Amino acid sequence: MSRQKRRRLIAEINVVPYIDVMLVLLVIFMITAPLLSQSVQVSLPQASANALPTMKAKPVILSINAEDQLFLNVAPEPKNALSETNATTYAAAYLKLEQKADPAVFVKADRHLPYGKVIRAMTLLQKAGAKTVGLITNPTKS
Repeated sequence: MSRQKRRRLIAEINVVPYIDVMLVLLVIFMITAPLLSQSVQVSLPQASANALPTMKAKPVILSINAEDQLFLNVAPEPKNALSETNATTYAAAYLKLEQKADPAVFVKADRHLPYGKVIRAMTLLQKAGAKTVGLITNPTKS
C-alpha cells in the first residue's frame, strides 16, 4: 500500500502548447484572408440597386478589366487572364457541377469598356449554360 501512495497520477493539463498553436493559426489566417479575395482591378459603374439575398452556391463572376482581359473566379487560377474559349469552358464545367444549387452568374466589367464587350461577356456565359446573367455595380454615392 505504501507504493501506491507514492505513485500518484498528476491530472493537470499543460495549456501553453495549445495557446502557441492557436496564436500561430491566428497569424496564418490573418495573413491569408486578404489574399483570398479576387484582386482583379475593375472600375465599376455606379447604380442604385437593392442588394441580392445570400446564395447557396458560390456565384460565377466573369470580370473584364480596362485592357479587355477576362478573369473568372471559378477558374483554377482566378488571377490569370483567360481566353474566351477557356472562360466559357471553365464556367460551363462549374455550372454543370453546381447545377442543383443553381449558382448566380454575374459580369463585372470596367465602366470604360464599350457596351459591346459587356454583351460579348454575357453571351459567353449564356453559351456556358447560364440561365440568367446579372451585372455587378457599385452603389451610388448619396
